[in-house]
Amino acid sequence: MTTAATPASAFRLEHDSLGEVQVPAQALYGAQTQRAISNFQITGRTMHPQMIRSIGMVKKASAYCNNQCGFLDDQRLKWIMEACDEVIAGKLNEWFITDCIQGGAGTSFNMNANEVIANRAAQLAGKPIGTYDYIHPNDHINFGQSTNDVFPTAGRLTCLTLVEQLIQQLNELQQSLLNKAKEFDDVIKMGRTHLQDAVPIRLGQEFHAYATMVGRDIKRIRIAFNDLKAVNMGATAVGTGLNADEKYKRIITPVLSEICGITLTSAKDLVDGTRNCDTLAFASGALKVLAVNLSKMCNDLRLMASGPKAGLAEIRLPERQPGSSIMPGKVNPVIAEVCNQACFNVIGNDVTIAKAAEAGQLELNVFEPVLFKNLFESIEMMTNACRTLRINAIDGIQANRQNCLFFVERAVSPITAFAPHIGYANASRIAKQALIENRPLREVLLESGLITERDVEVIMNVQEMTRPGIPGKKRLTKKKKEQVEG
Repeated sequence: MTTAATPASAFRLEHDSLGEVQVPAQALYGAQTQRAISNFQITGRTMHPQMIRSIGMVKKASAYCNNQCGFLDDQRLKWIMEACDEVIAGKLNEWFITDCIQGGAGTSFNMNANEVIANRAAQLAGKPIGTYDYIHPNDHINFGQSTNDVFPTAGRLTCLTLVEQLIQQLNELQQSLLNKAKEFDDVIKMGRTHLQDAVPIRLGQEFHAYATMVGRDIKRIRIAFNDLKAVNMGATAVGTGLNADEKYKRIITPVLSEICGITLTSAKDLVDGTRNCDTLAFASGALKVLAVNLSKMCNDLRLMASGPKAGLAEIRLPERQPGSSIMPGKVNPVIAEVCNQACFNVIGNDVTIAKAAEAGQLELNVFEPVLFKNLFESIEMMTNACRTLRINAIDGIQANRQNCLFFVERAVSPITAFAPHIGYANASRIAKQALIENRPLREVLLESGLITERDVEVIMNVQEMTRPGIPGKKRLTKKKKEQVEG
């Protein structure tokens, strides 16, 4: 709408099926994009830049295939391909302005792409923009397509591209954890179950367990995201392929694979591929499990680093920033905390994605915009969380060996190793006595007369307690043999 401050020359008049629309004169988008600006003011965020690049690849592949099928002449193909290349290079991102959450199952974003590519191709051909008499958004750019195969395909390409960065960060995080497992292999500490003293464990064993856990996440994510390589190009509106030439349907996926550098396959059932989003929900589920695991690990790190004087203080996290506006010298575990928060967000995103996947009706899921928005966010948040956790926390963790040993020496739970020698009931009685009287376990054991000092020395080897087997097994076997013979 023009105002006294905005001359009419600043706009051009376009038409769509609903009537006339004023569009900024120099804009590469058109009428349907302009309507979307007014209709979908939801997040204030446009589509992910990688999603824009992905749809540029889809449009480029489609233009080439339409040319091969005889529906697009060589000259128009040349200009369209050049325009698509500019989209793929990110040169036209400023003209992709629709909100990332929108009604219409992504139609506004698809038309945004169609309009931008058509107008840019016209510019390259020396034609005026906004007229569409030479290159039309629907008749040329969208020929043989529907939002319902273009949008989900572009979304899957985006996920497959983004997830490679996540897997790289996960591999590096796993290696850092393995490095710490090796560094801390000789550090004996108290294991805890129910937040109560359990039996000794090596700090290196705990970090190796974290690395093993991350390894499972890598496998899960690869498996889940591999399913996204099946795309529904050629399905058009409901999966039946109406208005998509048979040759186009046959060649579009191989051509797109070559353009994007990812080996894609055509969905075995295009109707299924158009209406169902379970593969996307599965991918989100793998990210949710990763978030659960990372958050649990960060909880452990914060607890082991608690203190530095009145907590466990078994490890020291790198000091990254002052922790309080009122308490001088206080330093908080901010990296673990921010990773926790990223994980909470991803778990919440998974709920949204599950709801969106479930809410689809009949031949189409119209809620893919919010589904993809949250899936992209989850991938990137986990990528960034893994990177900052590794660089700013894991790589710089130090073991407080003295404190770890202190807790082991004052604990009574090593009595567990004596149970096979003196019996569970006797071991339990001695443990309670040591606690009540606040005396060293070794002292109460020797006082009981149930075991010799030599046996205590052999069995109370905390290194041996962190490995499979029964400490002092040979002495126990000899004793039982003597009892039998006696």
